[in-house]
Amino acid sequence: MTSGIAESGESRGRRSPPTERVVQILDFLVAREEQRFGLSELARALSISKPTCLGILSELVSGGYLTRDPLSKTYGLGPALIAAGRAAQRGFAVGPIARVQLENLADEFGAVCTASAVVGDQVMILETVTPSGMTLGRTAARAGQAYPFAPPVGLMYVIWGGDDDLEAWLHREPALPVVLDRDLLQRVVDDCRHVGYLVERLTPVGRKLFSLMAGVAGRDLPAELRELIGEMVSSLGERVYLGGETESDVDYPVSLIAAPVYDADGHQSLVLTLDVGGSINGAEIAKRGAALVGAADAVTAEVGGRRPVRH
Repeated sequence: MTSGIAESGESRGRRSPPTERVVQILDFLVAREEQRFGLSELARALSISKPTCLGILSELVSGGYLTRDPLSKTYGLGPALIAAGRAAQRGFAVGPIARVQLENLADEFGAVCTASAVVGDQVMILETVTPSGMTLGRTAARAGQAYPFAPPVGLMYVIWGGDDDLEAWLHREPALPVVLDRDLLQRVVDDCRHVGYLVERLTPVGRKLFSLMAGVAGRDLPAELRELIGEMVSSLGERVYLGGETESDVDYPVSLIAAPVYDADGHQSLVLTLDVGGSINGAEIAKRGAALVGAADAVTAEVGGRRPVRH
């Protein structure tokens, strides 16, 4: 038993030289944020071989964490770092505030609740709260999980923003093949903006799909698998219940309910979700939706945010 404990401690303290070199490069450039450096300069300053340094730089450029000037062939900080920094700042500032609201919701409805946001090209789970005495299920979203922010994943992160945000998301390279029904999508957008929350249908494939997509870029999947999964994914907007579709005394299979948090500029900054994972009637949907909107509005108020003015 003693030996096992020692091995566990050694495992926790084990260092990863390849990861250290990535951190070295980022730390070096962050400390010199207004400067740009060539491959040879970086390799020499950090005592990294040029081939290794080039491989790391190429990956960081591909991910948007660095930029490469094609003329001077120099490297500098990229937009993904800005997005990640803003998300980290938002997480530190908003996390404790959102968590209080999520805990209240989780205990009131006996449901797992989350706070998430778009970080660069991914949707990131920032907070996950379970009701007292409950443990997370195998397919439940966990803090730190990331999903590709590209159709069909991410509609709830643009639906309450401006139309430009929605169009920009629609024009991203799809993570999976999708069918775009513009008329249906517009009805969904109008309805969700009117009631203040989104109700996602529970389907046999939906929850498994998102658990499989965690940490995986859809376009990295084999083409045959992408096509197969694409055939199982509904058209954009088809998995959302419209307010006029539900009746108070009829049960509906619901995956989750989502509502937005806004920043000081009236931009959608976070999404709070309340997991359902079963059938509830229209009256209960409205009750939970109103409670979730109330929690999201409370977070918005506490961080000095405001709802956007729609024309």
